[in-house]
Amino acid sequence: MSFELLSSKFEELYQQPADAISIAPGRVNLIGEHTDYSDGFVLPCALEYATRVLYRPRADDKIVVHSMSYPGEKDEFSVSGDIAKGDSQWGNYIRGMAFVFKRAGFTLKGVDLLIESDVPQGCGLSSSAALEVAIGGVFNTIAELGLSAQRIALLGQECENDFMDIKCGIMDQLISAEGEKSHALLIDCENLKTEAISIPEDLSIVIVNSNYKRKLVGSEYNNRRIDCEQAASKMGIKVLRSATMAMLADAKPQLSENEYKRAHHVITENARVIAATVALKNNDMDALRELMTGSHVSLRDDFEVTVPATDGLVNICQAALGERGAVRMTGGGFGGAIVCLCRADDVDAIKTAVEEQYYAQFNLTADIYVCKAGHGLTVQALATA
Repeated sequence: MSFELLSSKFEELYQQPADAISIAPGRVNLIGEHTDYSDGFVLPCALEYATRVLYRPRADDKIVVHSMSYPGEKDEFSVSGDIAKGDSQWGNYIRGMAFVFKRAGFTLKGVDLLIESDVPQGCGLSSSAALEVAIGGVFNTIAELGLSAQRIALLGQECENDFMDIKCGIMDQLISAEGEKSHALLIDCENLKTEAISIPEDLSIVIVNSNYKRKLVGSEYNNRRIDCEQAASKMGIKVLRSATMAMLADAKPQLSENEYKRAHHVITENARVIAATVALKNNDMDALRELMTGSHVSLRDDFEVTVPATDGLVNICQAALGERGAVRMTGGGFGGAIVCLCRADDVDAIKTAVEEQYYAQFNLTADIYVCKAGHGLTVQALATA
């Protein structure tokens, strides 16, 4: 949607123009899945797909919010009293952010909000984190809190963990807040240190959304996290970040089958992330292909978060690219998307193979996005204000 149309809609809803806009991107994780909540390593990049929030401060204590994705709906609540979940699922993310800001001791002000997003929903590109970070940018600015992008990300994670009851790690919110254009970000989730890794200009990022309807994602996701925590505890460490393959072998008799497999994935995936960072710097497609294939196999067999549709898409794209690309599932799993790294000349091969084979095999139609790495959170005043 054009900015002009969005601004016009804001004025129609609130009878005044917006003062400013907060923009936060979705993300794709190139490698490093289900490692962040074990304080491991991840290598995501922000996308040019983003959530945009037009806003204008109010004179009272109310937050009023509309979304272009849900016309006719609105959510409204006071920041002065206790903040609880409401009837609107998407509205609860705004409530959740207000809840964690208040819990942290920050005083919020009333604001009118209009949300618009082109981050694809339900396919593992972190539309929820983009919304949390964009809203965090609004609250930070209107209350003049002076928070860093990292702190806003951490508050977004708290919203997801403690209000929305999804026990995610920090990756999604941090890359949305701190992403750099044309770069991936190596994130050490133990200390939140980051290193920007340039994405070679001739490398295309192709995301293929399976459109498989995800089921029980929250409970299954949380179960995986519990498995990781229990494995770490039985190994005598705080988190699996500190584990080695030798430690895992020693502890195997004490671990359940699932605990062993989850830990095996995390340990090997952390090593793959570090190796992939070097491969990306060197534009080494052979190494990237081997590492991303290893990641997908581990997510399929050890972490058990793939589904036949995403496994099938990986197989289709691997066959189409051969040695010319690297493919794996991306995101939390249980559906969602896969990510392909390839040269621009090979993008059409992916599109053709998916169009010809995916529906025939799974009775589903995939959406294909050819992406570039975008910028993290930005908040800016509008000239019309």
